[in-house]
Amino acid sequence: MIDLLLDAYQYFLANQSRFWTAATQHLWISSAALAISIAAGLPLGIWTAHEARIGQWTINLFGALRLAPSLAVLFLVQPYLGIGTMPALVALTLLAVPPVLIATYAGIRAVDRGVSEAARGMGMTAGQILWRVELPLALPSIVGGVRTAAVEVIASATLAAFIGGGGLGIFITRGYALFDTRIMLVGAIPVALLALMAELSLGWMQRRLASGLDAAT
Repeated sequence: MIDLLLDAYQYFLANQSRFWTAATQHLWISSAALAISIAAGLPLGIWTAHEARIGQWTINLFGALRLAPSLAVLFLVQPYLGIGTMPALVALTLLAVPPVLIATYAGIRAVDRGVSEAARGMGMTAGQILWRVELPLALPSIVGGVRTAAVEVIASATLAAFIGGGGLGIFITRGYALFDTRIMLVGAIPVALLALMAELSLGWMQRRLASGLDAAT
């Protein structure tokens, strides 16, 4: 195993330019998909949490989307958007929206109705209740959804290489095609480390927010 890792490192040293280009593409497409999913999933989650009848249907629909395999989503968008970065970005965004939306919905719905009613009784408007009461209390749940989405996007972005989207998946697909494990490791190890960093950092943030809320109540 050590020899294999050393061989992978030697391959990395000989192909640094291609590696950093692929790593930059991977980070860009993952960050963009996550940012768009937050921009779309957060307001939609807030809206569904306040619309009980339609909200449950929406949650069920997006919950079903989470069951779709990542590779299937990539190939589903390819006939409409072609190949390249754009279809990969759209597919990754579709994968990342459901966990953000569902976590936001769950976080807002978990807020004690008595707290919201008390805020309303103090004269707060609906917007003030949302920003000053509901969102702060739901923040640990929302960060948990972003954490799940980030790990899924970073891991699934390796599949973008199948439709010409670039990223570190290029090394994995090339290594697989050539039956060369050292090339696959040059792509797989950084992706695993990036996913682990996202999991640990956002998990730490979620726990800090939750403990802060516990201390305040």
